[in-house]
Amino acid sequence: MTSTVPAFGTRTAEGSTLQAVLLDMDGTLVDTEGFWWDAESAVFAGLGHTLDPAWKQVVVGGPMARSAGFLIEATGADVTIPEVTVLLNDAFERRIGESLPLMPGAARLLAELAAHQVPTALVSASHRRIIDRVLHSLGTQNFRLTIAGDEVSRTKPHPDPYLIAASGLSAEPGRCAVIEDTATGVAAAEAAGCHVVAVPSVAPIEPAHRRTVVPSLEHVNLPFLHGLMTI
Repeated sequence: MTSTVPAFGTRTAEGSTLQAVLLDMDGTLVDTEGFWWDAESAVFAGLGHTLDPAWKQVVVGGPMARSAGFLIEATGADVTIPEVTVLLNDAFERRIGESLPLMPGAARLLAELAAHQVPTALVSASHRRIIDRVLHSLGTQNFRLTIAGDEVSRTKPHPDPYLIAASGLSAEPGRCAVIEDTATGVAAAEAAGCHVVAVPSVAPIEPAHRRTVVPSLEHVNLPFLHGLMTI
């Protein structure tokens, strides 16, 4: 979707301004949710357990500790959360290689935000070692700030990662647009007081006040994000 973009920081009809855009990573910008499920399935197969495909909707978008804890409890695997976390990160890294497929519209949106110098942060529940690998595909130059799940005391669905990101960009949460693909991420962004664009990847997400649902990032551009500030 292309259009003429107003200068960043111009005020909307309601007098409010878009101050920053905060983006989730897995399933939002990069097509990695399948990679994570494959890694989880392989790790637990190695421990002698088969995962139920229905569990994918439970673990998608969740922090590593929560997802790992759920799968350990569901399978009865004889492994600790710290142990399986290392195994999962190792298995995921083996699968992603040197580059990852971006979600439709992701490259265009990041380029548009960068061209107009919009303060932008990557906010993920994935660990720093994974974010740094994925940034090779996304481009470090596209983000002024990145927040990893193992760098905050409480990650999604708590609001902390988005509050920290907004503060780091000197933005008010209520004037930030967050782009997320899971209910867990949406809950974190809404708890932080941000406007949310949901692009569902695995499980459906319903529209709500200050939450706009779109089928892909191809429906999102800077004028669209400016318009959220009037909701």
